[in-house]
Amino acid sequence: MTDRWGIDDAYEDVTRTRHETSAPTREALRAAMDEEDDDAPSRARAAVRVVRQGSRAALGPAELRLEDGRTIAFDRQLPRDVPDGYHELAPRVGAPFRLIIAPRSCRLPAPAWGWAVQLYACRSKESWGIGDLGDLARLAEWSAGDLGAGCLLVNPLHAAAPVVPQQPSPYYPTSRRFLNPLYLRIEDVPGAREAAVDIDPLAAAGRALLGNQTIDRDRVFMLKSQALELLWSRSGPQEELDGFAAEGGQPLQRFATYCALAERHGADWRAWPADYRRPESPAVDRFAAAAAWRVRFHQWLQWLLDRQLASVSRRLTVMQDLPIGVDPGGADAWAWQDVLARGVSVGAPPDEYNTLGQNWGLPPFVPHRLQAAGYQPFVETIRATLRNAGALRIDHAMGLFRLFWIPEGRGAAEGAYVRYPANDLLAIVALESRRAGAYVVGEDLGTVEDDARQKLATNGILSYRLLWFESDPPESWPERALAAVTTHDLPTIAGLWTGSDLESQRALDLRPNEASTRALRQRIARQIGLAEDAPIDRVIEETHRLLARAPSRLLIATLEDAVGAERRPNMPGTVDQWPNWSIPLPTMLDELERSPLARAVASALSERRRSQLAERRSAPRTRPPVGQPATGS
Repeated sequence: MTDRWGIDDAYEDVTRTRHETSAPTREALRAAMDEEDDDAPSRARAAVRVVRQGSRAALGPAELRLEDGRTIAFDRQLPRDVPDGYHELAPRVGAPFRLIIAPRSCRLPAPAWGWAVQLYACRSKESWGIGDLGDLARLAEWSAGDLGAGCLLVNPLHAAAPVVPQQPSPYYPTSRRFLNPLYLRIEDVPGAREAAVDIDPLAAAGRALLGNQTIDRDRVFMLKSQALELLWSRSGPQEELDGFAAEGGQPLQRFATYCALAERHGADWRAWPADYRRPESPAVDRFAAAAAWRVRFHQWLQWLLDRQLASVSRRLTVMQDLPIGVDPGGADAWAWQDVLARGVSVGAPPDEYNTLGQNWGLPPFVPHRLQAAGYQPFVETIRATLRNAGALRIDHAMGLFRLFWIPEGRGAAEGAYVRYPANDLLAIVALESRRAGAYVVGEDLGTVEDDARQKLATNGILSYRLLWFESDPPESWPERALAAVTTHDLPTIAGLWTGSDLESQRALDLRPNEASTRALRQRIARQIGLAEDAPIDRVIEETHRLLARAPSRLLIATLEDAVGAERRPNMPGTVDQWPNWSIPLPTMLDELERSPLARAVASALSERRRSQLAERRSAPRTRPPVGQPATGS
């Protein structure tokens, strides 16, 4: 059962053991919503209505003002031909509300394969110590042109606060609507060639960092900031920037203002002088006017990032990755503080691999306040992440249905699930998918409720299947899915096969499930038909040939596996003990392009994709079942 605030009475863990929500936990979660009015949830539901295209919902008599300014009057039922979009409905009796009309499903992809890329780790000899959008463009061109790849799944490229120390985790961004200037290729910035005499020493210092064992984000940040400020100081009037700033409107203005304030007062808005803690305050307006040149600088950085990412996406489909939340002290939390819960963070309950549970330190949206805002924060987040991308991966897609809230100062075992209006959120994802011409993948790993995957599938959102997790052979996996061997949080093939990943976990006192790990290795050995002492390159190639048996629409291989890396990008449960999100690939991009192993992996996956495309072209076209989107739509 769920109360009016969305708080579940209990949850079941992976062993199906029921855990009741205690009275203190319920009280803490209610306090986190900061709402004393018991009628607030019902009023919020009245502020927005989401319907699917073709619905004959009885909403009249009313006048509907469309996004484009046109109006439609109707007496009773909503006309069938109302276009998708974000409209305003004014009933003859009652208050107006936002009416969102969405398509029935997301766009679906044709069969394809691609790389999963931790961009910061994928460096070339031209990089300033960190992989950048120039490197991503080069990888895209090589992968599409030479290898036949159809997509690149990239780690979240979202913004970090513009201060030192730089946040290393791409899943803890200051904003999910804007991008990280660390990924700019400086030489591609307008004016860089003319300023080469001043830029070249900074470039040399950046390239000297390529010899480091880990990514030094702070040093990269200082070098690139110096170069960018120099180029900004020499830039003249730019009509394109004017148009970009106008299109970005208030969200871009506020983000740029946050950046300027953070440079002066620190990254966490909660520690700023009181006058600056509300984005709409007169003090913030006065600051933005006085610091207009600096605010404009941060708008310029976003314009540069937009241009460079657009250049990549013209070469190959980029699949952007959407984190589950944002830094509570960051730009989005500052802008949307009235919609986010206070004094709680999201995570996961205890399970067999994480006996203490997980606390991710991210503040959740309050469900009824998100509704009262017409879902605008969610709309902006999805739309921004899909900009210049042909696909979207939603991290922890179960968060569209429910999130596990943990009260501040308590263990994960004392948390509880809070429900979200999943049907509405899925409809918005479908609408933004169609508008962007992009497909969507939902990371539905871990504890998943029985009907959640069915709802994702009905909405045209692809499921996720991992060789490490699936006991059934790949041939039995679903067609509407992304299939992969592993993820950034799990062992690489080399790490599993050599035992080095298990050794690392022991050294870090993470108490790994050794029996499960040994069983996984034995299962893979049986499935690929290789002896225990087989060469690692052969193991990696044959593991991807095994993966290629899956009928799933998308096949993804990590670059870590393509170069035989043993260390995984992230070791859950560690902070300073492991260089999370800071491990460069052991092979430079220049060498990767000549790697026999990378080509063998690509060949294994591309052969299967070509056969699938041939099968689809020769198959007779049939009408899909009711409620299912058409194949290839």
